[in-house]
Amino acid sequence: MENIIYIAISFFCLIVIVSLFFVVKQQTAAVIERFGRFQSIRQSGLQLKIPLVDRISGKLSLKIQQLDVMIETKTKDDVFVRLKVSVQYKVIKDKVYDAFYKLDYPHDQITSYVFDVVRAEVPKMKLDDVFVRKDDVAIAVKTELNDAMMEYGYDIIKTLVTDIDPDAQVKEAMNRINAADREKTAAQFEGDAARILIVEKAKAEAESKRLQGQGIADQRREIARGLEESVEVLNKVGINSQEASALIVVTQHYDTLQSIGQHTNSNLILMPNSPQAGSEMLNDMVASFTASNQIGEAMKNSQKKKEE
Repeated sequence: MENIIYIAISFFCLIVIVSLFFVVKQQTAAVIERFGRFQSIRQSGLQLKIPLVDRISGKLSLKIQQLDVMIETKTKDDVFVRLKVSVQYKVIKDKVYDAFYKLDYPHDQITSYVFDVVRAEVPKMKLDDVFVRKDDVAIAVKTELNDAMMEYGYDIIKTLVTDIDPDAQVKEAMNRINAADREKTAAQFEGDAARILIVEKAKAEAESKRLQGQGIADQRREIARGLEESVEVLNKVGINSQEASALIVVTQHYDTLQSIGQHTNSNLILMPNSPQAGSEMLNDMVASFTASNQIGEAMKNSQKKKEE
């Protein structure tokens, strides 16, 4: 009987000794109550408490935590959109008492404030502005939460609008608008390219014609120089300028006939083309040159008389 009592007493003492010590993990705070009343807050490490008197009422993590909140609201242009707001928060080390005793459900409290702020800010914006100014929405949520949750011992580290999801039909319409805008831009670029091609082609044709005309002018200049030299040579052997010019023209006429005759498939026909026609053409040319010289001399004499 004494052994049983001794064993019971030993077991009781062991329980008391074991319950005397407890361990608090890193980045964790333990709330100790004595007979149901707040006693102290213990930080990480090996801690002591009075067995059967003190008890661990609860533990709070001091790590940064994240709460994702999904909100559906309407924009200024009457488009329903779903936003995902991520709130990063932590318990302030010096305000563990407030965080533990003043607020039972911090997640619900934070969610309510996020809903309130987002549904106040987003209806002021058009859908495009929501995408552009999502940081403004996040800042507004953080400011409102900080002012509200600081009293309860919570510090709002950062808020992020991580997702903006409009209605499926709205997204499809936005994609069509974007595609149409890109097609319009592509058409404008194609039109500009076609216009540049036409302009450059016209410039090339103009340059080609200019060079062609310059070549023809140079050719005619050389022909005239050759004719001038031919006339000078004929003048040296006693043939006057009129006869020399007529002779050169006739010679070119027969050179042309000879050149045509070298091509078997030529379809060119010169009329008239008999030897008598050549003789008549030579006489006519000499007569025309003579007449033109006489008219020129008469005009010169008339001009001199007027000047006198």
